[in-house]
Amino acid sequence: MALQVSTKSKLMAVSTATLCTAGFKRGLRNQFIQDVRPLNPNLPNMVGEAFTLRYIPAREDLNPITVFQDRNHPQRVAVEQCPPGAVMVFDSRKDARAASAGSILITRLMVRGAAGAVTDGGFRDSPEIAEMVFPTYHQRPSAPTNLTLHQALDINVPIGCGDVAVWPGDVIVGDREGVYVIPAHLAEEMADEAVEMTAFEDFVIS
Repeated sequence: MALQVSTKSKLMAVSTATLCTAGFKRGLRNQFIQDVRPLNPNLPNMVGEAFTLRYIPAREDLNPITVFQDRNHPQRVAVEQCPPGAVMVFDSRKDARAASAGSILITRLMVRGAAGAVTDGGFRDSPEIAEMVFPTYHQRPSAPTNLTLHQALDINVPIGCGDVAVWPGDVIVGDREGVYVIPAHLAEEMADEAVEMTAFEDFVIS
């Protein structure tokens, strides 16, 4: 089910904390991606459907630096296939010792109209990425190329990111606190409830 414009608009205005509560009411206890934070915390919410890339541990004979020359390399292909409005989600096995991507690929995602990018590893060129008007979330900066530790393998399959199961098409919401994963079939009703909860919380605070 494609993400409705009205649902996206509602999710742009609510927090991941509120979504955690709405999810908990539905028995969802583990949808907040662990140990990732925004590179630029001053941007609006990130909202989009998940498009995924899975990394496995790199094997030296299969993952030399020459693979950068291969236009069919899964990392390049995934970036080119990520649909406009989607959030690119990298499964880097919570290993930030090598980068999931750098400023060139992140810029390419931005130019192609993606809604953002999330990794449970790290991004290289993080100072440059942090200055972009494009939501990105990672564990920590990581200068080494991904090839030293990660081998891109599967595109748009179910993955784990920060201890959360992410299926292609799940709705990804990021704010200044972190990233929440909404199962696609619950996105509309959780957005409605989160808007109501936010209005009530605003009233209480005021």
